[in-house]
Amino acid sequence: MNQDFSINHEQIPNFKSHEEARTYFKNLYGDRFLLRGTDNREGTKVTMYHLVKNPEVYQPYMESFSHEVKHEITNMDVFKSYNTIEIDENGNVHFQS
Repeated sequence: MNQDFSINHEQIPNFKSHEEARTYFKNLYGDRFLLRGTDNREGTKVTMYHLVKNPEVYQPYMESFSHEVKHEITNMDVFKSYNTIEIDENGNVHFQS
């Protein structure tokens, strides 16, 4: 299966809540849409997700954080293997490349 992981920002709906946005992306990308953490910015909870485009590169990189031996990055492929999607509690979505 060759799935398109590009994001057309103009086609993203306006969401009313974090849950509504999360459900949209989870339905669209399935197990390639992964929770990475939360933050509080100016009193608003923001949740970060990774949209994994290349699991063969992404997975070993993320697993390397659980080892004492540091992962050496020799090219930009790791950073091209995913996009970060931030969703705040009000459903606002911000994309990072």
